[in-house]
Amino acid sequence: MTSDEIPTPAKKKPDIKLVASTSSRDARADTDLPLNNDFAYLKSAQWSDPSPLSCLMCLLLTKLFRTADGTTLITSSSDLIISSYVLPEDLLAPKDEPLHLDPQGKLALPEPSNTIAPAPYFSLGTPYTQTVLVGSRDIPIQLYHALPDPTQPEGSAFPQPIVASYPLIKPQTEEYLAPLSMLWPAPGTHFLTGTANLISYFDITRTGEGPVLRIPTIPSTRHILKGGGVGMRGTVSALSAQTPDGNGGSLVAAGTWTRWVGLYDFAKAGECVATWGVERSVDETATDKSAPIGGTGIMQTIWSPCGRYLVVNERRSTGMLVYDVRVTGKMLGWLAGRDAESTQRLTCDVYPGSGDGGGFEVWAGTRDGTAKVWEGVGSREGAHEPSWDWKAYDSATGSTAMHPSGSVVATCSGSWTYLDEDDRPYKRIMGTSELNVWSIGLPEPDTPA
Repeated sequence: MTSDEIPTPAKKKPDIKLVASTSSRDARADTDLPLNNDFAYLKSAQWSDPSPLSCLMCLLLTKLFRTADGTTLITSSSDLIISSYVLPEDLLAPKDEPLHLDPQGKLALPEPSNTIAPAPYFSLGTPYTQTVLVGSRDIPIQLYHALPDPTQPEGSAFPQPIVASYPLIKPQTEEYLAPLSMLWPAPGTHFLTGTANLISYFDITRTGEGPVLRIPTIPSTRHILKGGGVGMRGTVSALSAQTPDGNGGSLVAAGTWTRWVGLYDFAKAGECVATWGVERSVDETATDKSAPIGGTGIMQTIWSPCGRYLVVNERRSTGMLVYDVRVTGKMLGWLAGRDAESTQRLTCDVYPGSGDGGGFEVWAGTRDGTAKVWEGVGSREGAHEPSWDWKAYDSATGSTAMHPSGSVVATCSGSWTYLDEDDRPYKRIMGTSELNVWSIGLPEPDTPA
């Protein structure tokens, strides 16, 4: 029996309970509305603490901020609103019904945003740390306060004053470049953006200035071969930072819409360590019982908590690839059984493993609203089926975000599709659009026979 034929051991499903929700748009589920209707769906959700390890590093390096306490959820919606939800201290206290979530801050953006990144030192106790970077079209990258000024009514959407701006301009044409991906790692002194054939490195303290370093992902955009087969060509649509090693070193994994992955070392001025395409790896996922997992472009790269493995998440796929970065470009295995056959970004999250088998956990949503969990990732080769799942929504689960404590997980949902009836454009709301917070309890004990 080969490694990819070994069945996944049965796992006991933890006790998953809904403890808080926005749940304000159920009435519009599965209805048709004109395109100019104000319905908006949630595109993403993330905790104010992006990584417990990075925040610990921030504390050790600066001694200036409390660690980001993970008390705030930040969402982005299709109506150009960034909302901040400060969760109550009694979130996990026993109650008859889930808490209703209302945003404490609503940031109205002037242009559609492609990507946002909260400060890695975000802290409720220090107002000036409560900031978020926003990348939009035709304007500079802008830094805003995520929570409102005390003089503004709580929960109202106001255009916030810009704290700082960082122009990203193409020198040849002087046009603004719109970042498709952004990474703001600890300690927070610099951030990175991804655009077509380019990774840009900014100093957060140099307001009003462009990047201090530009790293082309191909040697030349003018050559007929567009790099001559060296590097990776395409729009950099995903950026993620490896957990720092003992010396503080960390690689950045970049993914492109053209299905390439590159590893860059910014401790060495953005030196390219390795690049490889994922298409061959996807072809290797075909088995006698199933077709390849597919994919049409990388929307997310995410590192394992130990920094040894890299998970690659693509659009329109039925699984995710897992690489051991110690062997460049060689796939370790793939996470099967996930319906992400959509052009919508359906992002995942990782968490340290808790079982005896080693590895780490991957949490991800699907197109039909199911949230799935793979345990022991990295401990085996070949196909890896989900360990357990639960039904979170009736529509696509856009984001799945684990709290650093491991006690709760946040999910958001919502999508629409375009219709054309009698030459009049309509959009159909697919299920609900809401933010939910779930508690993760111990598995229920077996009932005595």
